[in-house]
Amino acid sequence: MGTTALIIVDMLNDFIDPRGALFCGDTAPRIVPFIEERLERQRRCAEPVIFLRDAHDPDDAEFAKFPPHCIADTWGSEIITPLAPREGEVVIPKKRYSGFYGTDLGHRLREVGATAAEVVGVCTSICVMDTVGGLANRDYPVVVPEAGVADFDADMHAFALKRMEQLYGAEVL
Repeated sequence: MGTTALIIVDMLNDFIDPRGALFCGDTAPRIVPFIEERLERQRRCAEPVIFLRDAHDPDDAEFAKFPPHCIADTWGSEIITPLAPREGEVVIPKKRYSGFYGTDLGHRLREVGATAAEVVGVCTSICVMDTVGGLANRDYPVVVPEAGVADFDADMHAFALKRMEQLYGAEVL
């Protein structure tokens, strides 16, 4: 029997708060209670939690595609208060869509003994899907609860769930 890491992707002020620079819309705040419940379950069971957090440079090339958002060390890049990490929980800043690109996520998963992952957060068709792809490429079984992910675009959200299930073998609940 292995350990399942809960990976919480980009639950940040700029995406979840209506005042955020790249607010994901009304569906994003709706997933917060579900993620809170999952987070508390992990904590009660002393299972690993890993937060992924966009932390861009002010001149990041991504801003050619999206408005400036989640600039490192700003309110927008902070994890929302209801999901605030506790001391000792892993928070990994990232500059690209995949939680693996230019980070130590792979090392951290090995360090906590993770043999599987549950992935929640935003955006389903961008950072969630790319991180799930990275997990699949490393042969981790992955669960993606539909109630725990949200996107700007309902069609892209549905496509991403289908792709993660069919191509990456994720269990979409």
